[in-house]
Order: sequence, then C-alpha cells, then structure tokens
Amino acid sequence: MNEEANCGEGEGSFEPRSILITGGAGFIGSHVLNRVLEAFPDTKVVVMDNLSYCASTKNLDSALKHPNCSFVHGNITSSDLVVYVLEKEEVDCVLHFAAETHVDNSFGNSFRFTETNVMGTHVLLEACKRMNGQILRFIHVSTDEVYGESLGAESFMEESVLEPTNPYAASKAAAEFMAKAYHRSFKVPVIITRGNNVYGPRQYPEKIIPKFIHQMMRNSPLTVHGDGSTRRNMLYVSDVADAFVTILRHAVPGQTINIGGNEELSVLEIASAILDAFGRNKTPGQETWLNFVEDRKFNDTRYNIDKRKLHELGWRQKVDFTTGLSTTLEWYKANQNHWGSIEHALVAHPRVFGEDNSHEPPRPPLTSGR
Repeated sequence: MNEEANCGEGEGSFEPRSILITGGAGFIGSHVLNRVLEAFPDTKVVVMDNLSYCASTKNLDSALKHPNCSFVHGNITSSDLVVYVLEKEEVDCVLHFAAETHVDNSFGNSFRFTETNVMGTHVLLEACKRMNGQILRFIHVSTDEVYGESLGAESFMEESVLEPTNPYAASKAAAEFMAKAYHRSFKVPVIITRGNNVYGPRQYPEKIIPKFIHQMMRNSPLTVHGDGSTRRNMLYVSDVADAFVTILRHAVPGQTINIGGNEELSVLEIASAILDAFGRNKTPGQETWLNFVEDRKFNDTRYNIDKRKLHELGWRQKVDFTTGLSTTLEWYKANQNHWGSIEHALVAHPRVFGEDNSHEPPRPPLTSGR
C-alpha cells in the first residue's frame, strides 16, 4: 500500500478502546486474545467465531473469565450481525483472524476458502466503512504464502509481487486486494500482516507439528509429504501474539508488515526433532517411523520473508524452536482430548471434505469449555 507511513518504536502508541477479534476461538486468535487482554486490561474485547472444526470454546476458557471479554457465536459473512456488533460494542479496532487456512483442504474445497476468506473479509470491510470513522484500526491477517515460493537467497519484501500457487494462498491474496481497495477508496484504516508458519499449544492437529505429535502418541509413523525437503520458518505462538500487540500499538494504517522467524527447518528436520523428543531416533530402525506420502499438487519450496519493518517497530523473536517444541509437546501430552476425535486428521491423506461442497469435518460441541 503506497500510502504507507513510517512508525518506529516510541513514535506514538495506539490504545484501542474496544476490539473485535474475528476467529478468536481458533489457534492464533485465542493466543492473541489472551495477550491483548494482558496488554490492554481496560479495553473491551469481543470475540466473534463460528466455531468451525478447528476452533473451540475451550480455547477461550481463561479469556472469558476477564470482565472485559465477551463472545459472539456467529459468521463473519453475516453482514447484519457484523454491523450490529460493531455498533453495539462501539468497536474501534478489528483484528481479523477468521479464515480457512489448511492448504491441503483448499485443493478439494476451494469454494469454502473463497466464501470465508474473500467474501467474509469483504463483509467486514463494508461494515467498517459504514461506521463513518468509528474504526481506527483494521488489522488484516494474511500469510507469507501469498508471495509464492522463494528460490535461492531471495527474500520477499512487503512490496514484492504476489504469486500464490494454491487456492488457499490465492484466496488470502484476493482478500488483501479487497482490503487495500477499501483503504485507498474509503479510508478504512487497514494494516496487513503476512506471517510465517506458527506452532504451539491448542493448534488443530491437521498442521504439521501437532499432527506429528499426535501420530507419535499413537505409535504411528509420521506422514511426510514428498521427500520432506520443503522448508518453513517456524514461529512459536507467543512470539506471534507479541508481534500483533506491537503492530496494534505502533503500526499505522497503510502499512503491510511481515511477521518472520529466524529458524528455517525442513519437514524432515521437524520430524527428526519430534522423533528425538519421543526417543525414537535413539533406537535402530528409526526410518520405520517415517511414512513418505504423495506430495501436494504444488508444494512451495520455502518462504523467505524480510522482517525488518517489524523489527523497526520493536519486536524480536524470543522463543527458539527447541524451547517452543518442548512446551508444545508437554501441552499436547497433557491435553490429548482437547479436540475430541481427530483420527481423520492424522491419516496419510486426510479426507478432503466437501469435494462436492456439501461436507465438512465434525465440529466440537458448542458448550464445550463454557
């Protein structure tokens, strides 16, 4: 966004009065919610979530004990509901996490990704436009995957051309363009973030680290796409939550900011670290714990993003991968039933729900954890 302004650490600090967090019952959203409640104890925070298969009210257990936190069960594609919440709660800041995010699922049910990620974002932006200046920040959460794969030493800057290679990434890129248009034409105060892979407690086990952990706890081999050579930067979720508080305080409308980590690992390196944690690399025949399966239709080699803008705002990564993985592993061991039945997510190729756009994975009970 070429209207971007610079805002370094200490150059003013935005203090929200009332925040709407969409997708706040999901993995990243719930961690950001807890961090926001700590950072802004006098700020009202409203969570809106449709409680899809990878969200749960269990993730809100601690947050809903806070007197300034409330929950709305609803879908961001419902314009009337979104407008009602913005008006009733006098929201001045939106943190937009609600999205379909699992790349594998997007190959089979791409329409759902368009509906949630593009149409849902459009509904939110239009509702914010109608607030006539009430909204002071709209933080749109995107992904490093919108850049496409990086080759060699190439590092993507926020101004790099977007070249998404799968339906999920394409839907997030489309949502970004909608957000940019509303910023330019209607002055909706949009800030876009593009983040690396995130891991930590409470992540639904379709993603690589919790999936591998659950497979190990079931004495099942780890399912590795292709030859396992694809690489990802892994960020522990508390560092990501800190990044969003930093961005909320110090970034200004018009900015796009990468949230990048320092530890790039191949899938095989991640698998080896988890095998080590379970003592499986210390015995003969450890290769039997790896099950190489068919790769994705297109699997980006790596995403190397430049994170200088976020560093200029004062953020630094604090949790190294060894520490983060250990904490994550202990949480999953202690909370094996957090997600209920997850067997469908742990097979070599999870069933691609909704290829006819009529099915979805099971949802947790609406009353769980309340």
